[in-house]
Amino acid sequence: MTGTLYVVGFGPGHEDHITGRAKQALRESDYVIGYKTYMELVAPLIEGKEVISTGMSEEVSRAQAAVRQAERGKTVSVISSGDAGVYGMAGLVYEVLAEQGWKRDTGIRVEIIPGISAINSCASLLGAPIMHDSCTISLSDHLTPWELIAKRIDAAGAADFVIALYNPKSGRRTKQIEEAQRILLKYRNPETPVGLVKSAYRDREEVVMTTLRNMLDHEIGMLTTVVIGNSTTFFYEGLMITPRGYTRKYTLTEEKQPLRPHERLRPENEPWALHGGKNEAKRPLKELGLQALAAIEKKKNAPPAVKTIFEAAVSPGVVNKHFTPQQLIAISEAAGETGTIEYTPHHYVLLKTETSSPQPIIEKLKEAGLSLAPAGDVVTIKACDFCNGDKGDAIPYTEQLGRELGGLGVPKELRIGVNGCGMACYGAVNEDIGIVYRKGAFDLFLGAKVVSRTAHPGVYAAEGIPPEKVVPMLTRIVKEYRESGHPNERFFKYFKRVGEVEGFAHRDMPVPDIEPMPCGE
Repeated sequence: MTGTLYVVGFGPGHEDHITGRAKQALRESDYVIGYKTYMELVAPLIEGKEVISTGMSEEVSRAQAAVRQAERGKTVSVISSGDAGVYGMAGLVYEVLAEQGWKRDTGIRVEIIPGISAINSCASLLGAPIMHDSCTISLSDHLTPWELIAKRIDAAGAADFVIALYNPKSGRRTKQIEEAQRILLKYRNPETPVGLVKSAYRDREEVVMTTLRNMLDHEIGMLTTVVIGNSTTFFYEGLMITPRGYTRKYTLTEEKQPLRPHERLRPENEPWALHGGKNEAKRPLKELGLQALAAIEKKKNAPPAVKTIFEAAVSPGVVNKHFTPQQLIAISEAAGETGTIEYTPHHYVLLKTETSSPQPIIEKLKEAGLSLAPAGDVVTIKACDFCNGDKGDAIPYTEQLGRELGGLGVPKELRIGVNGCGMACYGAVNEDIGIVYRKGAFDLFLGAKVVSRTAHPGVYAAEGIPPEKVVPMLTRIVKEYRESGHPNERFFKYFKRVGEVEGFAHRDMPVPDIEPMPCGE
């Protein structure tokens, strides 16, 4: 069964600016997935729908959840403010589909529904500031190196673009907007008009007209779009206006224009163009071909433009807790001068290193006898040391769990703890899923809350599970959670929401009655 996936841009947020097609898609949808703040903006349109809302930095999990539900035959809408194809969810959805080998003619149906981007909605409130060539630049350096963002600002400033700055400032990113102003002042008059629009067409809309020199004197935040004029932009009657042309082919004070329409494209009437107002002779095709070949060769020989961060959970194995000196040396060499090695409480070290070719690193670590697994929102198998092998009857099942489930992607990091005897001194009962080997069988604990001041052990779900059944059982539990859990939903929350997993009922665990944290939980 294949379903339909809509990626919906709903514009600035006011219902008047949501297209009819977008409203229709939301009405047709079984699921609506998006950033929780955006859900509030479209709340009247999604009543009665199954809603999956997540935090600001969880775009990948939203895209994955949407694809997963559509593959089950559901109709799903992923929502973005503005236009879904401008710093929105459209590209990320396609990236997830491409990673899974999606085919346009046989896979789920995907439709991108356009919306009004911030550059357009904010421009309408300012006047007509983007009548000439313009560009958008995001100042967020969470996913893009600042050095590259600075180059783009510099290039746009030198080219005299009208510039719309998205994500200009946040609580932690305060210097980027200052740097952007500094760069642009190299090319623009300090009196260049600037418009600041916060929450366009929403309840707390604010519009400020200022200048490049004074723009930082006003409040700028994540909900602000900064529109910076070019060298011809001017203020008039509280409006920001950019003329259509630099050297005008029209005269505003005359009804009859000096140049007829067909005359405006003649080279002599375009002295500012590439040809300089002259008819250039066509360059020989051979010259053009040689230039193209030279450019291709240069690109081919250029070093990789972007290096990736290789990240892995490295350990001597699920059961083994002892690193050898040679293994520690191998990890150190893999990190190099710029990488990091982080000690974690989860029986592995987290290795991060910058490389454009991780395969040699992987091979070298494996040659040293080390085990590598993905880090992040994956299944991690954590086991006791089985008293250095004296109580090792559960070891084969633990290793099988590591082979079959270790590193598997899940909605939120999931830890399976294994204890080799009834003493349970390692504390498997305090993991998301815990199994304790006792009297030749396993006891099962589900849904421990592993963080916060109200943390609690897992529900004592079953005892005496035959060893040959425990791995298939945990595999089914993980599969269910993986397929049905909401993005970023921890296992204990999932267990409580669905009420039953693999036939085991959820029970509320007693927690102390304490005051909430000042920052929330």
